[in-house]
Amino acid sequence: MNLRISSDRREVDVGLVHRFLHEDAYWCRGVPRAVVETAIENSRCYSAFVDGRQIGFARVITDCATFAYLCDVFVLPEARGQGVSKALLRAIDADAELQGLRRFLLATADAHALYAQHGFEPLTRPERFMERYKPNAYA
Repeated sequence: MNLRISSDRREVDVGLVHRFLHEDAYWCRGVPRAVVETAIENSRCYSAFVDGRQIGFARVITDCATFAYLCDVFVLPEARGQGVSKALLRAIDADAELQGLRRFLLATADAHALYAQHGFEPLTRPERFMERYKPNAYA
């Protein structure tokens, strides 16, 4: 597989990312395209390509100094099991703008083992964290 990872936001196939998030992602099913477009414009984005076709995506929300939140990570079903998500995470780990952060968070329902390979662990002090969660925000 001729895999290429790009952090150039201009290369993101917004239609593909929106379709996946809107139709398949358990964390934001139904998300409007305008929300996805705004999220991409205001985040560090990482796209995985094979033969010029986007097959994966990840997004990092950050101030590039102290904090980052990894989200919207996905690989298309036909490309899974080939190391694409690991390549996306290696690119994020190597990003010069994300070095020295004090805290880097993510949420996952099913990929704990993948993220543990990149240093993510359960919250050290979960009692200090709170959230404002609106699960039907896109309904």
